[in-house]
Amino acid sequence: MREAIQNLEASKIREVANAGMGRADVLAFWFGEGDEVTPEPIRQAAIESLQRGETFYAHNLGLPELRQAIAGYMSSLHPSIDAGRIAVTSGGVSALMLAVQALVDAGDEVVAVTPVWPNLTAQPAILGARVRRVSLVPKGGEWTLDLDALLAAVTPATKLLVVNAPNNPTGWTLTRAEQQAIVTHCRRTGTWILADEVYERLYYEPTPNACAPSFLDVAEPDDRLVVVHSFSKSFLMTGWRLGWLVLPPTLVDAMGKLIEFNTSCTSVFTQRAGIAALGLGNEVTPRVVAQLKSCRDRLVPLLARVPGVQVAPARGGMYAFFRLEGFDDSLALAKRLVAEAGLGLAPGNAFAPEAQGWLRWCFASKDAERLAQGVDRLEGWLQGRQPAA
Repeated sequence: MREAIQNLEASKIREVANAGMGRADVLAFWFGEGDEVTPEPIRQAAIESLQRGETFYAHNLGLPELRQAIAGYMSSLHPSIDAGRIAVTSGGVSALMLAVQALVDAGDEVVAVTPVWPNLTAQPAILGARVRRVSLVPKGGEWTLDLDALLAAVTPATKLLVVNAPNNPTGWTLTRAEQQAIVTHCRRTGTWILADEVYERLYYEPTPNACAPSFLDVAEPDDRLVVVHSFSKSFLMTGWRLGWLVLPPTLVDAMGKLIEFNTSCTSVFTQRAGIAALGLGNEVTPRVVAQLKSCRDRLVPLLARVPGVQVAPARGGMYAFFRLEGFDDSLALAKRLVAEAGLGLAPGNAFAPEAQGWLRWCFASKDAERLAQGVDRLEGWLQGRQPAA
């Protein structure tokens, strides 16, 4: 086995979840998905596709009609994007891995803004790249970017910069001015940017186009920029495994080849569901965002009142990321909460070493009362326990 694979860390989120799965008494908020099923018209589109017998291979880059629909959707949010720049993938995870495969060789330097979902740092490492972390800086309960530190870290030796904003787990979001500064700097250094923007619609600040600032708003089509998106969050389609890439034109043909050697194509019935989802976008996504904002505004004030908690409202995403004063081992803490309080949260050190002592709480819930019950369990546990030695 390759050393890079042997050295991969198992998911700490899964480690906590595995300790509590099957227990009916556990309130689980560990995974990054809501508890609402995919809307019926989207499911029906897949059923009808299967009933028509659409069970054969599709084009590597996706159905032309889905690529066109994605381009139209993206162009309604950002400067016009041609369908020829879109590649459909079997989920956002696959899109990220394909991008890394296309751009990174063993030994290359990759800079990643952290804390971040662990796949984004693991994928370059799997390919033998050297991953350098530039950490966001916590101030109270809010994480912020030291832009000067990031730009100093990205040099002509940096092949790829990986940025996830809105960020999982912290909720941190780039400003347009910061994105412009990063794009301008990376043009000078020749560095590719891999922007994970799957949470762009889950944004709670007022904007004209109802989404977070995007690198697509400040970049040119031929810039060294790859943007990753997914149907999972904004369209309640986590289990469908459907995503897409926005690519510079020079990378499209190569991406088609890579998809062939990874998954060949995305299933047709799944793509039909994606077309239906985009047709319902003005109905489904605003409702999802409104529900998530309501959940955030319910959970965060309750957490903030718990003694020893540092937390700030997330500008984007679906997570409350908070610190418990006096508890420095996130994994041990999360396991104790499962075993002793029946509360399932993700440990902060799953996302970066600098997030030790932090916990991630996914607030995507149809039942806001569940969130309140979870806070009650946390507070009750804290009152009866002391930090582990």
